[in-house]
Amino acid sequence: MLGEIASDNTLAGGESATDVIGIQEVDDMTHTTTNSQLRDVWGWMFAGVNRANFILEFQDKTEFAGKEEILAQARFLRAYYYFELVKWFGDVPLVVDKRFLFGDQFNVDRTPKAEVYTQIEIDLMYAADNLTYTASQQGRVTKGAAQALLGKVYLYQDKFPEASAVLDNLILNGPYDLVTDYNSIFEHAGENGIESVFEVQYNDDQGASFDCLQCSEGNVAVGFSGVRSYVATPDSSGDIFSSGFSFNVPVQEAVDAFEADDLRKDVAILDIDAWATQTGITYGTGYEHTGFFNRKYIPRKRSDTAAGDRNLTNPNNYRAIRFADVLLMAAEAFNRGNIDDSKAQNYLNRVRERAFGDAMHNVSSSGSNLTNDIYNERRVELLGEGHRFFDLVRTGRATSEINGFVSGKHEVFPIPLIEIQLTGNRWTQNPNY
Repeated sequence: MLGEIASDNTLAGGESATDVIGIQEVDDMTHTTTNSQLRDVWGWMFAGVNRANFILEFQDKTEFAGKEEILAQARFLRAYYYFELVKWFGDVPLVVDKRFLFGDQFNVDRTPKAEVYTQIEIDLMYAADNLTYTASQQGRVTKGAAQALLGKVYLYQDKFPEASAVLDNLILNGPYDLVTDYNSIFEHAGENGIESVFEVQYNDDQGASFDCLQCSEGNVAVGFSGVRSYVATPDSSGDIFSSGFSFNVPVQEAVDAFEADDLRKDVAILDIDAWATQTGITYGTGYEHTGFFNRKYIPRKRSDTAAGDRNLTNPNNYRAIRFADVLLMAAEAFNRGNIDDSKAQNYLNRVRERAFGDAMHNVSSSGSNLTNDIYNERRVELLGEGHRFFDLVRTGRATSEINGFVSGKHEVFPIPLIEIQLTGNRWTQNPNY
């Protein structure tokens, strides 16, 4: 959710200008070292690193059937969490195969992100070599997930030959494909489908509260992005969504980024006025109301017996890496690396043909024009999925596209102040915070 709000795709929204002030600050690019949401990102990601390291710390202590698969999954997850940390914070303390315990902060410094990337690559190559394309249990890491994330990590470092090679291998040899119906991807029946390369599993078990969002087994971002005070007549065509807190509202510019006849627009964007006219639903408006909602991740109607707080335990899975993303990353790598514009066009047009239902909208551009076509396609194909801010930063476009973005500062977020204080102020803060 924050990856969208920090970008030019959406506004913070919510009930008022002070509703979850940390989210409002990220939207306005006024976030500071005491921002609660950024501290959550730091804490959650390092919790994941530590859990993976807990397994890896004792990897030589026992033998059992399937051990290599478990270690490969753990190393993928460590790489995944460290990649998120580097994306958000830049240089971060790197700890490998042992837990980061209280007191270690006095001895472990922030590691240059280039070294963190090296470890991420090592972990993902190990995972790809020791996993298969078929998950042993739904939701577990696969070879394809490791290859896709490795390609993405290469792309973020402008290592285009490496990115194109691993992503091309995945496209040609993996079991993935684009589903025919784009809308089906984001509905419950479409979870873990043929387009899903890595998907975070959620359910509606109880446990969360506003004092403990990390206690949720559900996708809390979904309730936050829902339409405020949504009411539909039972059995009407509008009785498919439920209420939320009206955060993360798309702006007109993002809606206008879709070309005419693009079938993805009405899947990504819920035009609430048009929907109300069509179905008779009623709704409330919140702060920074634009009339649009992120339809991919707003609450769907659930049975009256569904467990948990409906606003905090939504069971909608997060589609972390889709095959369409893999195709577009490969297209970008082949194009920006001056490797093969023809192959870049082919992969880009596979995505566009699904989007328009024909080949009449295929692109034939090359060079920098093709680069811009790929950038534009990433925006509309992945709108609402949390990638836009980081795409703008890694390609050097954030300053010109994001209001309030300061070059030399906002490429990364501040290290939470409490983390620096716990080191006795040994760690330095990111520039200009």
